[in-house]
Amino acid sequence: MIDYEKVLSSKVKEIKPSGIRRFFDIANEMEHVISLSIGEPDFKTPWHVREEGIRTLEKGKTWYSPNRGFAALREEICRYFNRRFGVEYDPNTETLVTVGGSEAIDICIRCLINPGDEVLIPQPSFVCYEPLAEMADGVPVLIETKAENSFRLTAEELESYITPKSKLLILPYPNNPTGAVMRRSDLEAIAEVVKKHNLMVLSDEIYGELTYGNESHVTFSSIEGMRGRTVVISGFSKSYAMTGWRLGYALGPAPILDQMTKLHQFAIMSAPTTAQYAAIEALKNGDSDIENMKKQYDMRRRLVVGSFQKMGLDCFEPHGAFYCFPCIKSTGMTSEEFCMGLINAKHVAVVPGNAFGQCGEGYIRVSYSYSLNHLGEALNRIEEYLNEIKK
Repeated sequence: MIDYEKVLSSKVKEIKPSGIRRFFDIANEMEHVISLSIGEPDFKTPWHVREEGIRTLEKGKTWYSPNRGFAALREEICRYFNRRFGVEYDPNTETLVTVGGSEAIDICIRCLINPGDEVLIPQPSFVCYEPLAEMADGVPVLIETKAENSFRLTAEELESYITPKSKLLILPYPNNPTGAVMRRSDLEAIAEVVKKHNLMVLSDEIYGELTYGNESHVTFSSIEGMRGRTVVISGFSKSYAMTGWRLGYALGPAPILDQMTKLHQFAIMSAPTTAQYAAIEALKNGDSDIENMKKQYDMRRRLVVGSFQKMGLDCFEPHGAFYCFPCIKSTGMTSEEFCMGLINAKHVAVVPGNAFGQCGEGYIRVSYSYSLNHLGEALNRIEEYLNEIKK
């Protein structure tokens, strides 16, 4: 009989499963559950984008693409990024098409980290950064961001965590789970610390298009001196409602992208062909789709934040992504207790804040990437639950 505990990698066994997926799985096993747990747009991929994917399938365009992705797609990505964010990249040497943004994050970390290098990770943040740093034999250094600073990373906080082993800073803004954004002045202050300590930066900007208010998203690579230190990660899942197409990309210095492409060659080879053709159409003709979805998210954002505040829960106003991060400390319950109680009593699924780092304890993540009817019913049930546990 095989002892699988001895067969399996000890490093992999030590990594905890995603706290996001756990509550999603619980919700899937229950009837009449309203889930606000997954960051997935409720919009369908725009029809003209789907139609292009269908057309290429009908024409039999089902072959492998080049490792870096089709040249036409890389060219459109670079045109789009320059048009929307004002930074130029070479489609041949500084661009890589990946299977979702997650693959790009993984291979970027592996290409930059040697054993023992420290990876600076602001938290609360998306669940993948810490385990991927560990799998690359790096040392995650977790930086707690605070509600009183609007969950932004300050230059002073960053400086206080740097050691001679610091190598890579991850900038996850707009942020999942808090919805926090970094404005130009914030990024300029961070850039001074990056230059001072000779750091590299992975800027995860998958939610860049979903930035609300009068100030647009600022890419970190546009800050003076940062283009050569930064790998920008983005993709099509959030802004174009293309989650299932599994398509992302990386933009950055050619020497880094060359090594990332090498890992991509061996692990993946190339991103899905049909998705790439569809993405070309999205980039060429999808700006209005982005704006229409963004308007809907903004309406939902204001509804959800206002509702939590009326319920008596402190709720930082998010200015990016499609999540809010209300504080439930006033209930006297842990994040896990609150979420388990809510799903069992009212059949509403949200995610415990500690899934995004221990500093998220006392908060819950609520996705508003759902219809107004869906959100309205969920919010009513949450209010009922709060009233019941107060008694």
